[in-house]
Amino acid sequence: MTKSFKLLWVLLTLSLGLCAPARAAVVVSSKLDSEATTLSQMIRLMLNANGIPTIDRTRIGATPVVRRALLAGEIDLYVEYTGNAGFFFNDSRDPAWKNLGSGYARAVKLDYDANRVVWLTPAPASNAWALAVRRDVARANNLATMSDFGRWVSGGGKVVLACSAEFANAGTLRSLERTYGFTLSSDQKIVLAGGETSATIGAAAAGTNGTNTAMVYGTDGGVVAANLVVLEDDRHDQPIYAPTPVIREVILKRNPRIAQIVRPLMESLTGEVLRQLNARVQIDGESDQEVAEDYLRKNGFIH
Repeated sequence: MTKSFKLLWVLLTLSLGLCAPARAAVVVSSKLDSEATTLSQMIRLMLNANGIPTIDRTRIGATPVVRRALLAGEIDLYVEYTGNAGFFFNDSRDPAWKNLGSGYARAVKLDYDANRVVWLTPAPASNAWALAVRRDVARANNLATMSDFGRWVSGGGKVVLACSAEFANAGTLRSLERTYGFTLSSDQKIVLAGGETSATIGAAAAGTNGTNTAMVYGTDGGVVAANLVVLEDDRHDQPIYAPTPVIREVILKRNPRIAQIVRPLMESLTGEVLRQLNARVQIDGESDQEVAEDYLRKNGFIH
């Protein structure tokens, strides 16, 4: 072996050695919303703390973008929602999606069989459509569930709902009315242009035109600052959208500890916890990484 060839061999070996850690790192990604990003940052920080290096590629796009990136192997892990698997596989009409356990099990099977994507532990929470009532109204009328709400409205309760046109007309509200035995007249609905939940929450908080109920997502941070009570969908009318880390099987086989590392974190994330965390980012303006690290340290997940 000539000196020049030996030198080339040494340089190539060193180059491969330097690149190895980058190739071994887990590429953690997320969608654009603050909840998905905060949860992905938590997972990334926990993996780092347990000796599994990561690359931060959070906030890369909406659901179709992140999903394509995962299936193409451009990213390794991100937080998805169980109910979305019904749309991924044209299976959204299956009643299984309205139950956390059965919906999760279906997502696990469908995605593994088709794509070798593994769904890890889901959070015991749902980011589905929901109704939230002003706390003073909820207390005065003993409202905690949608069944309570249905009885209150059908008994003459004075409700005014702020919602979007899509929510009012595309089936969600009608489905809730059928399931819980109530009907809202046109003068009990304020349909807001655009219908962002920040607007509906703001209208209920301010009592705009008598509004006391808002269309929300189940883990909306805005309901905390607005002092609203999210009503439990106790008859399971809506699909469950439980936040769940999803990972490519090849990466999990390389780092099998990941499943055990993230399990206690995900199990700790109830709807109330997520609303509080989301409020810190969405309302208080803290960074997702700051909130993620603070939660992990306070709860003993990292030191």
